[in-house]
Order: sequence, then C-alpha cells, then structure tokens
Amino acid sequence: MKLPLKTDLSGKVAVVTGAGGVLCGEFSKALAAAGAKVALLNRTLAHAEAVAEEIRAQGGTAKAYQCNVLDREALDACHQAVLADFGPCDILINGAGGNNPRATTDKEYFEPGDLDAETKSFFALDREGVEAVFNLNFTGVLLTTQVFARDMVGREGGNILNISSMNAYTPLTKIPAYSGAKAAVSNFTQWLAVHFAKTGIRVNAIAPGFFSTRQNAALLWKEDGTPTSRTEKILAATPMERFGRPEELLGAMLFLLDNSAASFITGVVLPVDGGFSAYSGV
Repeated sequence: MKLPLKTDLSGKVAVVTGAGGVLCGEFSKALAAAGAKVALLNRTLAHAEAVAEEIRAQGGTAKAYQCNVLDREALDACHQAVLADFGPCDILINGAGGNNPRATTDKEYFEPGDLDAETKSFFALDREGVEAVFNLNFTGVLLTTQVFARDMVGREGGNILNISSMNAYTPLTKIPAYSGAKAAVSNFTQWLAVHFAKTGIRVNAIAPGFFSTRQNAALLWKEDGTPTSRTEKILAATPMERFGRPEELLGAMLFLLDNSAASFITGVVLPVDGGFSAYSGV
C-alpha cells in the first residue's frame, strides 16, 4: 500500500472500531502499512477478518475482534484480548457509526398534508430508531474511549482520532439523528482534547465530506447505477464535483497521528470534503 505520508507508527498498537467498513478498513490498512499493530473491532467479525487477512497478506500485523461498541462488558473483554495479543493501546480510531431508516424522514421539507398521508415526517420519527443512531455514533465513542484510553494515561504519545462528518457543521435534510450525533462527536472531540491536555494524549477528528460506500449506496444510486436526485444535489454543492475516495482520507489521518508533525495539534476537526464546507451555493 502506497501511503501519502511517511508517518512512522512502528511499535504502536492501533485500535480501530467499525474496521470492517470501507473507510475504517482503509484506515486499518494504512495504519498497518505505517508499522502499527492493528486491532480491528467490528460488530460483524467476518467483515473485520477480511480486512485483517488482507493486511497480513501484505506483511502487516492485524487481528480481528468481534465487538459491539455499545456493550461495555464486550468492550472490556475485547480490551483484555488486545492487551494479551498486542499490548496497550497507543492509537484509538473511533470509526463505528451509521444511520437507521427509522430515524430518517421521507421528505426534505414538511408539508401540512404529511400529517394525514402515509409519509414518515418529523412527527413520525421512531424514538427507538433515533436513540439507536445517537447511541451508535456518540455513546459508542464515549464508551470505547473510556475503555481504551486508560492505556494511554501516563504514557507519552497517545492519540485518539474520532470520525465526525460534514453533517456536524450543517445538518443534512432527512437525517436529524445522525447529523445531531455527529455534531456531538465534534463537540466531544474538543472536550476530550481539553480534558486530556495535561496527560500527553492528543484528541482530534476528521470530518469526511461525501464518500460513496456500502452504507449509503441506496441513497446515492438507483438500481440501474444512475445517480439519485440526492447525489445530484451533493455533487452540485461540492466544488470538486465528485465523491471522495477512501484513500483521500489517509493523509489527514496520518498527519494527525504523527507525534512529530502534529505534536501541538489537539481539539481540531479537519474537514476532508472537496470544498463542500466552503461553498455557499452561489
């Protein structure tokens, strides 16, 4: 794997949640290529194992672990397993997240007739669905950090990298729970950075713009492969007029994790968005 930066993570232990996904799988491969021993945590073990096998085939060190980031007992057990296999955590990437149809409205704008129609409006959002989305994206970050950041206390060079979203800056239509949860992740990143500032632990985040992955494919592409109306809006609002590629997040990740290049950087949320956040629409 060709890396955009020569960040040396030799001897470091990196823990990645959501590691079976497209973006976090790419993060895991880059961490291993930079020399880290990578623990890939994922709710579906097979997805993480596929990435771990690819890393090992390239000569890297990686192991997959089944773990639900909302289950504190499972996290504690996983922590003990990682300690036994690799040692204490030096790098934590909180990448587990996602949305749920039960927390999504059918339409962008509310119209009075929606109250009586078979339309899932704001008033029909499912409480459990909203809680599930918020918990996965925010509470999962909190619990995982509580478990693995303990290893960093008293040791120099600890890094926590959260995955926020452009939703955190300006909420997207239809997905209030996901947008709110990612805003909470950005805020929590700043809070953690201050809280751990005197311990040698740096805490930052990446806010990806729009990337086409398995999770959002149905929203972005029709069955025949043509773009949906939502994709057309996204690309019209992205000055570079395309989706990002997973490997285009690696430079930001490796930079923020580099304890030489980014030693005085903590509490930042770095957009990687093709200009989306800079564009006013006119």
